[in-house]
Amino acid sequence: MSNYQRLKILSEWSRYSMNTSKWSFKAPITRNGGAASFHRSYSSTRSTKSGRYFTSQMLKVTAGVGTLSFGAALAITQYTTAAQKHPNIHLSHHESVVYQSTRPLKHLSLPTYDQSAENLKDAQEEFVKLLGPERVIDDLGTRIAHSSTAWSESPHGDLDRPCFVLYPQSTEEVSQIAKICHRRRLPSIGFSGGTSLEGTLAAVNGEVCINFSKMNKVLALHKRDMDVVVQPGVGYLELNEQLAGEGLFFPPDPGPGAQIGGMVSQGCSGTNAFRYGTMKDWVLGMTVVLADGTIIKTRHRPRKSSAGYNLTQLMVGSEGTLGYVTEVTCKLTGKPENVRVATAAFQSTDQAVNTAIKLAQSGLPIAAMELLDDVSIYAVNESGHMEKRLSEIPTLFIKFSGPKNSIQEQIVAAKRFSKEEKCISFQFSRTDEEASNLWEARKTALWSILALKRDPEDKFLSADAAVPMSRLAEIIDKTNQKIRASGFIGSCIGHVGDGNFHAGVLYNAKDKEKAREIISYVQKMAVEMEGTITGEHGIGLEYRDMLVYELGAESVDAMRQIKLALDPLCLLNPGKMIRLETQAQEEKRHES
Repeated sequence: MSNYQRLKILSEWSRYSMNTSKWSFKAPITRNGGAASFHRSYSSTRSTKSGRYFTSQMLKVTAGVGTLSFGAALAITQYTTAAQKHPNIHLSHHESVVYQSTRPLKHLSLPTYDQSAENLKDAQEEFVKLLGPERVIDDLGTRIAHSSTAWSESPHGDLDRPCFVLYPQSTEEVSQIAKICHRRRLPSIGFSGGTSLEGTLAAVNGEVCINFSKMNKVLALHKRDMDVVVQPGVGYLELNEQLAGEGLFFPPDPGPGAQIGGMVSQGCSGTNAFRYGTMKDWVLGMTVVLADGTIIKTRHRPRKSSAGYNLTQLMVGSEGTLGYVTEVTCKLTGKPENVRVATAAFQSTDQAVNTAIKLAQSGLPIAAMELLDDVSIYAVNESGHMEKRLSEIPTLFIKFSGPKNSIQEQIVAAKRFSKEEKCISFQFSRTDEEASNLWEARKTALWSILALKRDPEDKFLSADAAVPMSRLAEIIDKTNQKIRASGFIGSCIGHVGDGNFHAGVLYNAKDKEKAREIISYVQKMAVEMEGTITGEHGIGLEYRDMLVYELGAESVDAMRQIKLALDPLCLLNPGKMIRLETQAQEEKRHES
């Protein structure tokens, strides 16, 4: 049989792939430069109900220029007819149908890694040769600290830890690390500022941890173009300090300590999102290292582009599961002037949200609107961040910026709308120092809430739901009712301008399932209100099953197929965002 005939058979058989069948034709096919060749390897035969014998057969056809993978299998239904017509080629009984647009979990083979002592020892020697011994750390305490934090505990405590912590300084070094991990089948995980939540950092597979803290340079500032090129270890606060002297500003503002690489990976936002948008709106392009060490550029520096697939936005929010970001080109805007902050306290959440809605509908350029509930205000008061205690009732924090006449117009409107909703008090800063002090209370609210632990060993769990603004008061009130009925300490903090809020619960380890029930309750409410389970924190480990609840299995199966296309060995932050094994398989693996 000629190669042409074999290719014709493959083409003919592919027509059957749309039918439902458990029979699949395993045919990884590649094309590259050189003469055509055909390779077959057989496994044992087995009989079917029709009496026809089939065998496993791997095919590789080489012809033409360039490399093209057609996937791992072609589904076959009318196998008896096909086999009778082409008796020289046989089929294997295979449980999955790989030649499809999505990848259900049940059709995914479990990822396999080589974490034998010998392989790890040899890998460590390679890492030391590449980076030097001072940038390859195997100290136990350092490894544990890179997997679990007070605000995002790893599920198995100190048992979840990376095998090494590596400190690259360049894209090329990250690429070489990825190549070593790929060749040795070692999973890996990225680490920037360590501020992420929902278990994103947890090294549940004993990964190689790549710490980007030494990649902390501003590579280029293009003032006239209003963009900046940075490495992933640059902190956004430090970046804005540098940009301030040029009259420029980078708006995304998640928790203090966050760095650009993690902000991209998590698709973060923060308090400035109401006016400026989220991280995805401020990334023009990036350099990314893929699982096998390949280095790609997703975009250059223009403000807009229609060139090919939008790989930039694919990477934003991918939580380090598709590639490692090593350079980012960020869009900038002018530095805000005359920043002022006001607080408006209300008897009810509904009154506070109604005020925010009126401000949003007014068209005024309000910089930010944040809502803290009574428990959050109590925590802030106890923390000592405020020079004067605030009334411990639902309170709006409103930020203004712009020319002085515009600021005055905004403050007058905010006060008027607040009075219409019967606010108890309305105060605003008159100096930069007062404004900074008020806003610092909001930005440090998470740490203030963590300080309310009844026991130092208590844990923290949070929800990050977002709903249409008109439903925000309802979901916050119902969430607080649920928390108080549970007996836990908890609170709600809202980015009220865009309908996003954080429900946090402090609990004892023995009550973890009870705490999770509250978080699931909040997330399900959000979906029922046509919202989302996470507005900015990402999925991590905690929200994987709720992602299916929100979007449906088919959408998550499509995400899994994208993951496999770029990381077929599942080496990059495996198990985060989407499951690569069932919960039962995951639990059994950790028990062993």
